[in-house]
Amino acid sequence: MGAAADMLGVTPAFLRALGAAHLIEPLRSSGGHRRYSRYQLRLAARARELVDQGTPVEAACRIIILEDQLAEALRINQEREHPAGP
Repeated sequence: MGAAADMLGVTPAFLRALGAAHLIEPLRSSGGHRRYSRYQLRLAARARELVDQGTPVEAACRIIILEDQLAEALRINQEREHPAGP
């Protein structure tokens, strides 16, 4: 967790807050250490951007979840409009 926090320029408490808000749920190593994926680190970086702009953490997490859902819906629509041919 400390390495991830350092990479993002945040505190471990910030990363725990993102977990409490259900934005990211890192895997645990056999020693109990949190392991973040690159995707989770991108989400955390986006959350930091929003929080730095004055958005509360809980609201930032909700915004990111909605952005992610929208991106997925757009991807699915794109695939339906232009299916991959044989």
